Parts: sequence; structure tokens; C-alpha cells
Amino acid sequence: MRRWPVIASATVVLGALSGAAAYQHVAPLQDEQKGEWQEIAWPFPRDGWPAGKAFRCSAAACGGEVELYVRPKMGFCNCDRGVADDDEVDRVADLDLLSEHFAPLAPGQMVRLADMQGRIRAYDLKLSGGLRHAAIGVAVSRHCDLLVAVAHGKGDAPEMRRAALDFLARSEMTHWVMAAMEGR
Repeated sequence: MRRWPVIASATVVLGALSGAAAYQHVAPLQDEQKGEWQEIAWPFPRDGWPAGKAFRCSAAACGGEVELYVRPKMGFCNCDRGVADDDEVDRVADLDLLSEHFAPLAPGQMVRLADMQGRIRAYDLKLSGGLRHAAIGVAVSRHCDLLVAVAHGKGDAPEMRRAALDFLARSEMTHWVMAAMEGR
């Protein structure tokens, strides 16, 4: 009878010590060390598409705090042409989740993410309360499926574009993108 409390106590102590040791010896993720991109909760209500991934980049690393939202939209693309024009980027890039009031700053450009091709475009975004942000909309396709991304923040559009594309080109994001596009 007296052995069970000793065994239980020893198990708890050993578990706590091994957990503390493991926690102390785990290296932080590279991004956490640099204070750059951190994953955050998907902030939007449910709609016709699955939630994606959301990230925030520090002001120091991205020239102003930037938030980036990425998600697949399966079966939503012109199967023959893919993302062929800026009007399609305007329609599908999830800018409307941020605000109904967005205006393109210039014509878009071709972009390639993972093994997909599409377009990227910069916008002026008017948020509630009159707050203005720059935004970048991205739409790329594979077969009849889209991957869309939108980034926004107080910084300038070219710096935001660079930061978002660099992040999306990282191997861990490319792996996630490919898995999401395959429905995994």
C-alpha cells in the first residue's frame, strides 16, 4: 500500500524533470529567433472556402507590421487559362475579407509560387474608421484550383510584396502549399 504513493510521486517528478529538460533544449524556430513571421489564428468568419493560414511579420523585419493570409480555393479557377488577368486577382484574392474598399495601385504582374503561375497586384485598402493600408493580392493556379494570398500593412507596397513573396517561397511554406493544393 505504501509503495503506490512513492511510485506515483517518482513518476510525476521524473516526468516533470524530463519535460523541463526537453523544453530548455529545444531550439526556437528560426523565425522566432529573428522575430520575423509568426503564425496567427485565421481571423475571418467561415465562408465557402476552407480557412487557410495566417501570419504576422514584425515591423522591423518587413518595413512595417504585415499580416499575410493564404488559402487554397479548389475548383475555382478557369481550367484552361488559369489566372489570366488582373480582374481575376481582384475577384479572388480575398481582399474583400479585409474591406470592400480597395483600389489597384497599378497593373499586376506575373508571379510564380511553388509550381504555380498567376498574378500579383498592389492595392490601396481603406479599412474601417478611415485607416489606410497597402495590400498585395496574389492568385496562382494549378489545373482548376487556386491558391490565393493577401498581405496588408502600414508599410509601402513594394517592401510588403518582397517580404510576402520571400516568405511564401520558403521551403516550409512551399511544402504546405503543395499539400494544401492536394487536399491534405
